Amino acid sequence: MNKIAMYGLICGLVFYSCNNTTSKEKETVSSTTAAEISSENPLIFPEEVYFKSLRQVTFGGDNAEAYWSFDDQQLVFQSNYKKWGVDCDQMFVMNVNDTFEDSQPPMVSTGLGRTTCAYFLPDNKHIIYASTHLGGELCPEVPLRENGNYVWPIYDTYDIFMADLDGNIVKQLTNEVGYDAEPTVSPKGDKIVFTSTRSGDLELYTMNIDGSDVKQITNELGYDGGAFFSPDGSKIIFRSSRPKTEAEIKKYKDLLANGLVEPTDMELYICNADGSDMRQLTFLGNANWSPFFHPSGEKVLFSSNYEAEMGFPFNLYMIDIDGKNLKRVTHSKTFDAFPVFSNDGKYLVFSSNRNNGGTRDTNLFIAEWQD
Repeated sequence: MNKIAMYGLICGLVFYSCNNTTSKEKETVSSTTAAEISSENPLIFPEEVYFKSLRQVTFGGDNAEAYWSFDDQQLVFQSNYKKWGVDCDQMFVMNVNDTFEDSQPPMVSTGLGRTTCAYFLPDNKHIIYASTHLGGELCPEVPLRENGNYVWPIYDTYDIFMADLDGNIVKQLTNEVGYDAEPTVSPKGDKIVFTSTRSGDLELYTMNIDGSDVKQITNELGYDGGAFFSPDGSKIIFRSSRPKTEAEIKKYKDLLANGLVEPTDMELYICNADGSDMRQLTFLGNANWSPFFHPSGEKVLFSSNYEAEMGFPFNLYMIDIDGKNLKRVTHSKTFDAFPVFSNDGKYLVFSSNRNNGGTRDTNLFIAEWQD
Protein backbone atom coordinates (compact mmCIF):
# COMPACT_ATOMS: atom_id res chain seq x y z
CA MET A 1 0.00 0.00 0.00
CA ASN A 2 2.90 2.39 0.63
CA LYS A 3 3.88 2.30 -3.03
CA ILE A 4 0.36 3.01 -4.23
CA ALA A 5 0.27 6.02 -1.97
CA MET A 6 3.46 7.25 -3.54
CA TYR A 7 1.99 7.03 -7.06
CA GLY A 8 -0.88 9.31 -6.14
CA LEU A 9 1.26 11.78 -4.27
CA ILE A 10 3.80 12.07 -7.07
CA CYS A 11 1.02 12.77 -9.53
CA GLY A 12 0.39 15.92 -7.56
CA LEU A 13 -2.97 15.15 -6.00
CA VAL A 14 -3.66 17.92 -3.51
CA PHE A 15 -5.73 16.73 -0.57
CA TYR A 16 -4.23 18.06 2.64
CA SER A 17 -5.29 21.15 4.54
CA CYS A 18 -2.86 23.67 6.03
CA ASN A 19 -1.50 22.67 9.41
CA ASN A 20 -1.27 24.89 12.47
CA THR A 21 2.19 23.90 13.67
CA THR A 22 4.08 26.88 15.03
CA SER A 23 7.58 27.84 13.98
CA LYS A 24 8.81 27.06 17.49
CA GLU A 25 8.04 23.39 16.87
CA LYS A 26 10.20 23.28 13.76
CA GLU A 27 13.92 22.64 14.10
CA THR A 28 16.52 22.87 11.38
CA VAL A 29 20.24 22.15 11.20
CA SER A 30 23.20 24.32 10.31
CA SER A 31 23.34 25.33 6.64
CA THR A 32 27.06 26.12 6.59
CA THR A 33 28.23 22.56 6.98
CA ALA A 34 25.49 21.37 4.65
CA ALA A 35 26.58 23.74 1.90
CA GLU A 36 30.08 22.33 2.09
CA ILE A 37 28.72 18.80 1.83
CA SER A 38 26.28 19.50 -1.03
CA SER A 39 28.99 21.23 -3.07
CA GLU A 40 30.89 17.95 -3.08
CA ASN A 41 27.84 15.85 -4.00
CA PRO A 42 25.10 17.43 -6.13
CA LEU A 43 22.62 14.78 -4.98
CA ILE A 44 22.72 16.20 -1.46
CA PHE A 45 20.52 19.24 -0.97
CA PRO A 46 21.58 22.19 1.20
CA GLU A 47 21.19 21.56 4.96
CA GLU A 48 21.20 17.76 4.60
CA VAL A 49 24.00 17.39 7.14
CA TYR A 50 23.08 13.86 8.18
CA PHE A 51 24.28 12.54 4.81
CA LYS A 52 28.05 12.04 4.64
CA SER A 53 27.63 10.66 1.12
CA LEU A 54 24.74 9.80 -1.18
CA ARG A 55 24.51 7.36 -4.08
CA GLN A 56 21.70 6.85 -6.57
CA VAL A 57 20.79 3.20 -7.15
CA THR A 58 17.93 3.12 -9.69
CA PHE A 59 17.33 5.35 -12.70
CA GLY A 60 13.74 4.95 -13.84
CA GLY A 61 10.27 3.83 -12.86
CA ASP A 62 8.89 3.91 -9.33
CA ASN A 63 11.17 2.18 -6.84
CA ALA A 64 10.40 2.02 -3.16
CA GLU A 65 10.34 0.16 0.14
CA ALA A 66 13.90 -1.14 0.01
CA TYR A 67 14.85 -3.31 2.99
CA TRP A 68 18.23 -4.67 4.05
CA SER A 69 19.22 -8.28 4.51
CA PHE A 70 20.26 -9.12 8.06
CA ASP A 71 23.93 -9.13 7.01
CA ASP A 72 23.52 -5.77 5.20
CA GLN A 73 24.83 -7.25 1.95
CA GLN A 74 21.59 -7.17 -0.05
CA LEU A 75 18.42 -5.15 -0.49
CA VAL A 76 14.97 -6.24 -1.60
CA PHE A 77 12.67 -3.61 -3.12
CA GLN A 78 9.60 -3.18 -5.29
CA SER A 79 9.47 -1.57 -8.71
CA ASN A 80 7.08 -1.06 -11.60
CA TYR A 81 9.80 -0.11 -14.13
CA LYS A 82 8.40 -1.15 -17.50
CA LYS A 83 11.90 -1.59 -18.95
CA TRP A 84 12.25 -4.46 -16.49
CA GLY A 85 9.21 -6.18 -17.98
CA VAL A 86 6.65 -5.51 -15.24
CA ASP A 87 3.29 -3.75 -15.41
CA CYS A 88 2.88 -3.18 -11.67
CA ASP A 89 4.92 -3.57 -8.51
CA GLN A 90 7.08 -6.69 -8.34
CA MET A 91 10.00 -7.61 -6.06
CA PHE A 92 13.67 -7.35 -6.99
CA VAL A 93 16.88 -8.18 -5.10
CA MET A 94 20.20 -6.37 -5.40
CA ASN A 95 23.64 -6.42 -3.82
CA VAL A 96 24.28 -3.26 -1.83
CA ASN A 97 26.97 -1.98 -4.22
CA ASP A 98 24.87 -2.46 -7.37
CA THR A 99 23.41 0.32 -9.50
CA PHE A 100 20.92 -0.13 -12.31
CA GLU A 101 21.35 2.67 -14.79
CA ASP A 102 22.03 0.22 -17.64
CA SER A 103 21.15 -3.14 -16.10
CA GLN A 104 18.30 -4.99 -14.41
CA PRO A 105 18.23 -6.70 -11.01
CA PRO A 106 16.77 -10.21 -10.68
CA MET A 107 13.05 -10.40 -9.95
CA VAL A 108 12.20 -12.61 -6.97
CA SER A 109 8.38 -12.43 -7.02
CA THR A 110 6.15 -14.39 -9.37
CA GLY A 111 5.53 -11.56 -11.84
CA LEU A 112 1.80 -12.14 -11.34
CA GLY A 113 -0.69 -9.87 -9.61
CA ARG A 114 0.64 -6.99 -7.50
CA THR A 115 3.17 -7.27 -4.68
CA THR A 116 4.16 -5.07 -1.77
CA CYS A 117 6.39 -4.90 1.30
CA ALA A 118 9.09 -7.54 0.94
CA TYR A 119 11.42 -8.17 3.88
CA PHE A 120 14.43 -10.42 4.42
CA LEU A 121 14.39 -13.28 6.89
CA PRO A 122 17.35 -13.85 9.25
CA ASP A 123 18.97 -16.52 7.07
CA ASN A 124 19.50 -13.91 4.30
CA LYS A 125 18.29 -16.58 1.84
CA HIS A 126 14.54 -16.03 2.07
CA ILE A 127 12.14 -13.11 1.93
CA ILE A 128 8.51 -12.53 2.82
CA TYR A 129 6.18 -10.32 0.83
CA ALA A 130 2.49 -9.73 0.16
CA SER A 131 0.99 -10.59 -3.21
CA THR A 132 -2.41 -10.66 -4.90
CA HIS A 133 -1.43 -13.38 -7.39
CA LEU A 134 -3.79 -16.01 -5.96
CA GLY A 135 -6.64 -13.65 -6.80
CA GLY A 136 -5.61 -13.29 -10.43
CA GLU A 137 -2.60 -13.07 -12.71
CA LEU A 138 -3.33 -9.51 -13.87
CA CYS A 139 -2.47 -6.32 -11.98
CA PRO A 140 -5.49 -5.20 -9.95
CA GLU A 141 -6.79 -1.73 -10.70
CA VAL A 142 -5.53 1.19 -8.65
CA PRO A 143 -8.34 3.60 -7.77
CA LEU A 144 -6.88 6.92 -6.66
CA ARG A 145 -10.01 8.98 -6.09
CA GLU A 146 -13.38 8.38 -4.46
CA ASN A 147 -15.89 11.25 -4.54
CA GLY A 148 -13.03 13.56 -5.46
CA ASN A 149 -10.84 12.49 -2.54
CA TYR A 150 -7.55 10.61 -2.68
CA VAL A 151 -7.77 6.96 -1.56
CA TRP A 152 -5.67 3.82 -1.13
CA PRO A 153 -7.03 0.42 -2.21
CA ILE A 154 -7.12 -2.44 0.31
CA TYR A 155 -6.98 -5.54 -1.88
CA ASP A 156 -8.67 -8.49 -0.19
CA THR A 157 -6.56 -10.83 -2.36
CA TYR A 158 -3.33 -9.86 -0.59
CA ASP A 159 -1.70 -12.68 1.37
CA ILE A 160 1.79 -13.03 2.79
CA PHE A 161 4.25 -15.51 1.30
CA MET A 162 7.77 -16.76 1.99
CA ALA A 163 10.07 -17.18 -1.02
CA ASP A 164 13.70 -18.02 -1.73
CA LEU A 165 15.97 -15.71 -3.70
CA ASP A 166 15.34 -17.70 -6.88
CA GLY A 167 11.71 -16.57 -6.74
CA ASN A 168 10.24 -19.87 -5.56
CA ILE A 169 7.42 -19.55 -3.04
CA VAL A 170 8.17 -22.01 -0.25
CA LYS A 171 5.29 -21.22 2.09
CA GLN A 172 2.07 -19.24 2.36
CA LEU A 173 2.03 -17.56 5.78
CA THR A 174 -1.54 -16.18 5.78
CA ASN A 175 -4.76 -17.56 4.33
CA GLU A 176 -7.49 -15.61 6.10
CA VAL A 177 -10.25 -13.92 4.11
CA GLY A 178 -9.37 -10.29 3.44
CA TYR A 179 -6.29 -8.09 3.39
CA ASP A 180 -3.04 -9.47 4.85
CA ALA A 181 -0.02 -7.36 3.92
CA GLU A 182 2.70 -4.93 5.05
CA PRO A 183 4.83 -7.56 6.85
CA THR A 184 8.16 -6.66 8.47
CA VAL A 185 10.51 -8.78 10.57
CA SER A 186 11.89 -8.09 14.03
CA PRO A 187 15.69 -7.55 14.16
CA LYS A 188 15.67 -10.39 16.71
CA GLY A 189 14.50 -12.63 13.86
CA ASP A 190 11.64 -14.18 15.79
CA LYS A 191 8.49 -12.21 14.91
CA ILE A 192 6.64 -10.67 11.96
CA VAL A 193 4.29 -7.70 12.33
CA PHE A 194 1.65 -7.14 9.64
CA THR A 195 -1.68 -5.47 8.90
CA SER A 196 -4.87 -7.46 8.43
CA THR A 197 -8.63 -6.96 8.05
CA ARG A 198 -9.46 -10.36 9.55
CA SER A 199 -11.21 -8.64 12.49
CA GLY A 200 -13.24 -6.43 10.15
CA ASP A 201 -10.93 -3.46 10.66
CA LEU A 202 -7.34 -2.65 9.63
CA GLU A 203 -5.39 -3.79 12.69
CA LEU A 204 -1.82 -4.84 13.48
CA TYR A 205 -0.92 -8.45 14.26
CA THR A 206 2.25 -10.33 15.10
CA MET A 207 3.13 -13.91 14.25
CA ASN A 208 6.13 -16.20 14.39
CA ILE A 209 8.41 -16.46 11.37
CA ASP A 210 6.62 -19.64 10.30
CA GLY A 211 3.18 -18.00 10.49
CA SER A 212 2.14 -19.53 13.82
CA ASP A 213 0.99 -17.87 17.04
CA VAL A 214 -0.93 -14.96 15.46
CA LYS A 215 -1.79 -12.23 17.96
CA GLN A 216 -3.74 -8.99 17.48
CA ILE A 217 -1.92 -6.01 19.01
CA THR A 218 -4.14 -3.02 18.06
CA ASN A 219 -7.89 -2.78 18.48
CA GLU A 220 -9.01 0.81 17.88
CA LEU A 221 -11.14 1.72 14.85
CA GLY A 222 -9.04 3.06 11.98
CA TYR A 223 -6.17 2.11 9.73
CA ASP A 224 -3.06 0.85 11.55
CA GLY A 225 -0.18 -0.09 9.24
CA GLY A 226 3.37 0.33 8.04
CA ALA A 227 4.75 -1.11 11.28
CA PHE A 228 8.41 -1.72 12.19
CA PHE A 229 10.18 -3.15 15.22
CA SER A 230 12.78 -1.26 17.21
CA PRO A 231 16.42 -2.49 16.93
CA ASP A 232 16.04 -4.62 20.07
CA GLY A 233 12.61 -5.91 19.02
CA SER A 234 10.92 -4.52 22.14
CA LYS A 235 8.82 -1.77 20.51
CA ILE A 236 6.79 -1.16 17.36
CA ILE A 237 6.33 2.11 15.48
CA PHE A 238 3.49 2.51 12.97
CA ARG A 239 1.26 4.99 11.15
CA SER A 240 -2.40 5.32 11.92
CA SER A 241 -5.48 7.15 10.67
CA ARG A 242 -8.09 6.93 13.41
CA PRO A 243 -11.50 8.57 12.87
CA LYS A 244 -13.05 10.26 15.89
CA THR A 245 -16.26 12.09 14.95
CA GLU A 246 -19.46 10.38 13.87
CA ALA A 247 -19.02 11.67 10.32
CA GLU A 248 -15.38 10.51 10.17
CA ILE A 249 -16.30 7.08 11.47
CA LYS A 250 -19.10 6.65 8.92
CA LYS A 251 -16.84 7.76 6.08
CA TYR A 252 -14.07 5.38 7.18
CA LYS A 253 -16.42 2.41 7.48
CA ASP A 254 -18.08 3.11 4.14
CA LEU A 255 -14.74 3.33 2.35
CA LEU A 256 -13.40 0.19 4.03
CA ALA A 257 -16.52 -1.72 3.00
CA ASN A 258 -15.50 -0.88 -0.58
CA GLY A 259 -11.88 -1.88 -0.03
CA LEU A 260 -10.56 1.68 0.33
CA VAL A 261 -9.04 4.01 2.90
CA GLU A 262 -8.46 7.75 2.72
CA PRO A 263 -5.04 8.66 4.17
CA THR A 264 -5.68 12.37 4.63
CA ASP A 265 -4.65 12.49 8.27
CA MET A 266 -2.04 10.08 9.62
CA GLU A 267 0.02 10.27 12.79
CA LEU A 268 2.65 7.97 14.26
CA TYR A 269 2.00 5.66 17.20
CA ILE A 270 4.43 3.64 19.30
CA CYS A 271 3.84 0.65 21.57
CA ASN A 272 5.54 -2.36 23.08
CA ALA A 273 5.86 -5.38 20.80
CA ASP A 274 2.83 -6.99 22.46
CA GLY A 275 0.69 -3.89 21.91
CA SER A 276 0.90 -2.60 25.47
CA ASP A 277 1.77 0.98 26.44
CA MET A 278 0.21 2.37 23.25
CA ARG A 279 0.68 6.10 22.73
CA GLN A 280 0.54 8.67 19.96
CA LEU A 281 4.01 9.96 19.03
CA THR A 282 3.30 12.80 16.58
CA PHE A 283 0.65 15.52 16.62
CA LEU A 284 1.74 17.35 13.49
CA GLY A 285 -1.27 17.21 11.20
CA ASN A 286 -1.32 16.26 7.52
CA ALA A 287 0.32 12.91 6.61
CA ASN A 288 3.04 11.42 8.81
CA TRP A 289 4.06 7.94 7.70
CA SER A 290 6.81 5.44 6.67
CA PRO A 291 8.45 5.51 10.13
CA PHE A 292 11.63 3.59 10.95
CA PHE A 293 13.69 3.45 14.12
CA HIS A 294 17.07 5.15 14.33
CA PRO A 295 19.84 2.63 15.23
CA SER A 296 19.87 3.98 18.80
CA GLY A 297 16.27 2.90 19.29
CA GLU A 298 15.67 6.31 20.87
CA LYS A 299 14.62 8.18 17.72
CA VAL A 300 12.39 7.59 14.69
CA LEU A 301 12.79 8.74 11.09
CA PHE A 302 9.62 9.28 9.07
CA SER A 303 8.19 11.04 6.02
CA SER A 304 5.83 13.99 6.40
CA ASN A 305 4.24 16.90 4.58
CA TYR A 306 3.25 18.65 7.80
CA GLU A 307 5.06 21.84 6.76
CA ALA A 308 3.38 21.89 3.33
CA GLU A 309 0.38 24.09 2.68
CA MET A 310 -0.76 22.27 -0.47
CA GLY A 311 0.23 18.64 0.12
CA PHE A 312 3.83 18.87 -1.11
CA PRO A 313 6.69 18.45 -0.49
CA PHE A 314 7.26 15.31 1.56
CA ASN A 315 10.52 15.25 3.50
CA LEU A 316 12.23 13.06 6.07
CA TYR A 317 12.14 14.09 9.72
CA MET A 318 13.55 12.67 12.94
CA ILE A 319 11.94 12.72 16.38
CA ASP A 320 12.78 11.26 19.79
CA ILE A 321 10.52 8.45 20.96
CA ASP A 322 9.24 10.74 23.72
CA GLY A 323 7.93 13.11 21.02
CA LYS A 324 10.62 15.77 21.53
CA ASN A 325 13.43 17.19 19.38
CA LEU A 326 11.74 17.15 15.99
CA LYS A 327 14.37 17.73 13.28
CA ARG A 328 14.20 17.91 9.52
CA VAL A 329 16.55 15.51 7.72
CA THR A 330 15.95 16.14 3.99
CA HIS A 331 15.11 19.33 2.11
CA SER A 332 13.43 18.16 -1.07
CA LYS A 333 10.93 20.20 -3.03
CA THR A 334 9.04 17.07 -4.06
CA PHE A 335 9.15 13.67 -2.35
CA ASP A 336 11.42 11.79 0.09
CA ALA A 337 10.08 8.74 1.94
CA PHE A 338 10.65 5.12 3.05
CA PRO A 339 13.81 5.67 5.14
CA VAL A 340 15.36 2.39 6.33
CA PHE A 341 18.62 2.04 8.28
CA SER A 342 21.05 -0.80 7.68
CA ASN A 343 21.35 -3.17 10.62
CA ASP A 344 24.80 -1.81 11.47
CA GLY A 345 23.38 1.73 11.47
CA LYS A 346 25.92 3.10 8.99
CA TYR A 347 23.65 3.57 5.97
CA LEU A 348 20.17 4.77 5.12
CA VAL A 349 18.26 3.73 2.02
CA PHE A 350 15.27 5.85 0.96
CA SER A 351 13.16 6.77 -2.07
CA SER A 352 13.26 10.20 -3.67
CA ASN A 353 12.21 12.23 -6.70
CA ARG A 354 15.53 14.06 -6.69
CA ASN A 355 17.65 13.91 -9.85
CA ASN A 356 14.83 12.45 -11.97
CA GLY A 357 15.18 14.93 -14.83
CA GLY A 358 11.79 16.49 -14.16
CA THR A 359 9.95 13.18 -14.63
CA ARG A 360 7.75 11.46 -12.08
CA ASP A 361 10.30 8.70 -11.50
CA THR A 362 11.03 7.77 -7.91
CA ASN A 363 14.42 6.18 -7.33
CA LEU A 364 16.37 4.52 -4.55
CA PHE A 365 19.26 6.30 -2.86
CA ILE A 366 21.75 5.06 -0.27
CA ALA A 367 23.22 7.60 2.14
CA GLU A 368 26.15 7.16 4.47
CA TRP A 369 24.68 8.39 7.75
CA GLN A 370 26.32 10.70 10.26
CA ASP A 371 24.67 11.91 13.49
